[in-house]
Amino acid sequence: MILDQHQLMIRDMARSFARERLAPFAAEWDREARFPSEAVVAMGELGLLGMLVPQEWGGAGVDFVSYAAAVEEIAAGDGSCSTIMAVHNSVACMPVHRFGSEAQKQRWLSDLASGKVLGAFCLSEPGAGSDAAAIRCRARRDGDSYVLDGSKQFVTNGGRAGLAIVFAVTDPDQGKRGISAFLVPGDTPGFIVARLEKKLGLRASDTVARRSACFDQHLQFPLARVRSVIIQC
Repeated sequence: MILDQHQLMIRDMARSFARERLAPFAAEWDREARFPSEAVVAMGELGLLGMLVPQEWGGAGVDFVSYAAAVEEIAAGDGSCSTIMAVHNSVACMPVHRFGSEAQKQRWLSDLASGKVLGAFCLSEPGAGSDAAAIRCRARRDGDSYVLDGSKQFVTNGGRAGLAIVFAVTDPDQGKRGISAFLVPGDTPGFIVARLEKKLGLRASDTVARRSACFDQHLQFPLARVRSVIIQC
């Protein structure tokens, strides 16, 4: 595919950044399983963490070809950074942009687009994988809030995320149409990181299991209370 001048400029910017700021440190980050915090901040400053978000919300507002070219170049420098970038842009920023209310966009979208807040996507579960129709995490209405009770697995950015999009069953009788997505701040009481997954590669990108707080391994206390429903099927 022949890129236009704007797409080439974005590709070359990402390539230069990857060669100078990522590639020289990628092996060290992976060996030590160290999250590349400074690099992620720099990516935010370059606009790489809000590429698909419109400029009115603080993003770069580029086309998908430019975005794909940038992700490819970042991946050439460090696969973990491209994973952080792609998950944040595609399944954290975009659901808020496409489906969030005006109030939710005001609260989250600019901070996501700038990289001030890192996003995570919580769908996969220990007993369901990524089969959304089979998830068991539950959300129960309690006044003007919801109580979430359950576990999520393989959550990219999960240990660092300031915002998690969490899928939970709100109406079991409706099957796959009874699933909703919630905007859960990362510091919500009871929303804990259960463990950091041990991986064979991409070790600088933290992949975690998250769950509502437990008294012990058998009894779960549903303490993660949230007020924001973003998508209700």
